[in-house]
Amino acid sequence: MQELSSILSVEVLEDYNLLITFEDGFAKKINIKSFIKNGVSSSLNDRNFFKQVKVENGYITWPNGFDFCPEFLRNYL
Repeated sequence: MQELSSILSVEVLEDYNLLITFEDGFAKKINIKSFIKNGVSSSLNDRNFFKQVKVENGYITWPNGFDFCPEFLRNYL
């Protein structure tokens, strides 16, 4: 079983794309627009709010608590 790699950095790109870099140096561009629905994720429709993404404890997260697990971002998107 591969050990989980935490997220090292995140960069906001155009059209709800993020450039995610993992602690082992692996990087990929991910579009999360399809995950913005109702509820807590709906705040991400606001471009200024979307740009507030940060890395916290190896996850990407926004001020309202919406986050993504690094394993999901790396292996399934």
